[in-house]
Amino acid sequence: MEWWQALLLGLVQGLTEFLPVSSSGHLIIFKELLGISGDGFLDFTITVHLATVLSTVIIFRKEIWQLIIGFFKFCYNDETDYVLKIALSMIPVAIVGFFFKDQVETLFGSGLLIVGISLFVTAALLLLSDYVKITSVKEHRNGISYIQALLVGIAQAFAVAPGLSRSGATIATGLVSGVKRDKIAQFSFLMVLAPIIGEQLLDLI
Repeated sequence: MEWWQALLLGLVQGLTEFLPVSSSGHLIIFKELLGISGDGFLDFTITVHLATVLSTVIIFRKEIWQLIIGFFKFCYNDETDYVLKIALSMIPVAIVGFFFKDQVETLFGSGLLIVGISLFVTAALLLLSDYVKITSVKEHRNGISYIQALLVGIAQAFAVAPGLSRSGATIATGLVSGVKRDKIAQFSFLMVLAPIIGEQLLDLI
């Protein structure tokens, strides 16, 4: 990969990460257009995701700091509740990362067919979230229950497929399961921090 190709792919990543359109899917589309080899492309994708994750840390720095302070008070407060729900949501993607990484790498090298199908699935999920919502009379702590957090985590695990938007899948799943839009948007962006940063640390080790 040439330096200008890496720069262009980084721009694509930055422009699409915070939109529910699948940044990884668009990276693969541009990889095919530029004729870039698929060897090590998954690692490159994770690395540029780390850059956008770091920008997420900056945006949510106050919320993250409050969560850290509250969690280390070692009592079951709102912050501890939120951190535990985030931890629960990370279990499905951790299972995929530990046991199915080779299969995921195969998907990233399978060309545009999988990407195209996944983009249609993303569009269908977003459309579904506008029409189908499960209403609950119970107000959950921090606006999301443990069951909803797990469902959103499962959606994130499926979104490792290129073209299936992670933010689109998680936000749509949260909306359908009854989480309010502002609550699931913040939860969606915070829940990805540990998996991406953890994957980078494992690669460095």
